[in-house]
Amino acid sequence: MLILSRKKNESIIIGENIEITVMAVDGGRVSLGINAPKDMEILRKELYDQVKDENIQAVNKQVTFDDLKDLF
Repeated sequence: MLILSRKKNESIIIGENIEITVMAVDGGRVSLGINAPKDMEILRKELYDQVKDENIQAVNKQVTFDDLKDLF
């Protein structure tokens, strides 16, 4: 893991087309601005983890005839 120190309005560049800028620092909270291609999906990690867990649960769920019957 790379650890960097940045101040307000300072940025880091990831690859050639992603820029992350510190927009504000307020106590223990940091606001970041992310400039990336529009086709790149950007999610908060906690949301990404939640979606991943729900997808795993859906794949592992045993589907019964009664479950299918309720669709019609």
